[in-house]
Amino acid sequence: MTTLETERLILRPLTGDDFEDYAAMMSDPEVANGLAEPSVTSREDAWRSLAKFIGHREIRGFSHWALVEKDTGRFAGRAGPWQPYGFPGLGVGWCLARPMWGKGYATEAARAALAYCFDELDAEEVVSLILPGNERSVSVAERIGHRYLRDVEYLGRTARMYGQQRPR
Repeated sequence: MTTLETERLILRPLTGDDFEDYAAMMSDPEVANGLAEPSVTSREDAWRSLAKFIGHREIRGFSHWALVEKDTGRFAGRAGPWQPYGFPGLGVGWCLARPMWGKGYATEAARAALAYCFDELDAEEVVSLILPGNERSVSVAERIGHRYLRDVEYLGRTARMYGQQRPR
């Protein structure tokens, strides 16, 4: 999978070497509670979650990238394209470690992921699932051009689906 760079971030494939930073991010209840996927409550859950994204890349050829701050080399989170079995379309998602919140990294990474979906994956539509009440993610979705489409059921939870068509 391609490594991308934005103004402040390097988006590179997730690896097993990211586990400690990934597990720390996912163990934060405020981070985990905002995700449409099942909660990560242990290091074992974090391992399975990381493996899921790495495995997705092996199966589909794309997945979330590790987000790394260019200036510091610190792990900032994950973001990227996503289409696991049962997902309602080609998606783009993001998850940042809480110390990285409020810096605009989610929007920066989501824009790069969205462009990748349209330019490299030749998508006609890209969607994002956001849990009700996750206004931070709604703001990111709207900043990248997504609009609310409808509510959907995913993994036993109701999520709000945002998305957009390929620009013409």
